[in-house]
Amino acid sequence: MSPGMRPQGRGRLMDNPRTRVFILLAPVVTFFVVFNTIPTLWLLGLSFYNHSLTSGMPPEFIGFKNFVAIFNGKNSIWFDLSRTFTFVICGVTFQTLLGAALGFLFWGSKNMPGRRIALTLLFAPMVLTPVATGTFFRFIYDPTFGVLNYIARDGFGMAPIDFLGNPKIAFWAVLAVDSWMWTPFMTLMTLAALGSVPKAELEAAEIDRVPYLRRLSLVIWHHGKFIMMLGILLRTIDSFKTLDLIIPMTKGGPGQSTRLVALELNKQSFESFNMGWSSAYAVLLLLISIAMTSVFIYVLNLRRRKEAEE
Repeated sequence: MSPGMRPQGRGRLMDNPRTRVFILLAPVVTFFVVFNTIPTLWLLGLSFYNHSLTSGMPPEFIGFKNFVAIFNGKNSIWFDLSRTFTFVICGVTFQTLLGAALGFLFWGSKNMPGRRIALTLLFAPMVLTPVATGTFFRFIYDPTFGVLNYIARDGFGMAPIDFLGNPKIAFWAVLAVDSWMWTPFMTLMTLAALGSVPKAELEAAEIDRVPYLRRLSLVIWHHGKFIMMLGILLRTIDSFKTLDLIIPMTKGGPGQSTRLVALELNKQSFESFNMGWSSAYAVLLLLISIAMTSVFIYVLNLRRRKEAEE
């Protein structure tokens, strides 16, 4: 076979654009169907059954009774959702504000000595696994030999504080650790948003002596809002399913002060092995996540359409 020739069958196959697209997408579609679509459908079907791995009984179809039990049971989903939404709203709001402030600080100090080292240290918490971070801070918060109590006792003469044993403090202590981990992410998104702003428009606004607040809303926010809103959306979704940070720190305690929806789902599925109930619980959380994402995207697209019409 001459060097310029190729097998006719394979040549005709790859010359077809639709066939090339199908071949390139086939691995991704297969992975998505096998590891996403099929488990989701299985989960949905199992939510209509009474199925416990510890009972030794075969699954029994019970319709919507699992969903009714979730809403009316002793461990009602309403309490878990209220704690979870408080955790999400407070955490994402604080992380966005502090992350944006740090992003503007580093954006406006490009010639600052040690800037790269400072950014590296700032982004380090994102690299740590949440389980390791939770374990570290459990010892830091310890009322007997923890670093914080050592400073409070020897430095300020304060009595030891049981950060993770006090129901009024434990929730905010966990939230502080979550913010320590993920504020750098919002800083990174802020730097990406600021990097998308055209320098020509910034220079033109500066030459025209546009006030900084108007420059912030008309130029910087106009170009960088999509990246910032995307970062807020990603943090909201990720914060909604927080689990591996809470388990090593409080395991949902003291009492139920740090019990979030993901922790309750983990308890029912991997400790009690109540697969029917936990499947229904997971379906409800999936629907809530889809609803939050849909509303978020709708609002974002609505603003973009209004700006396009103007």
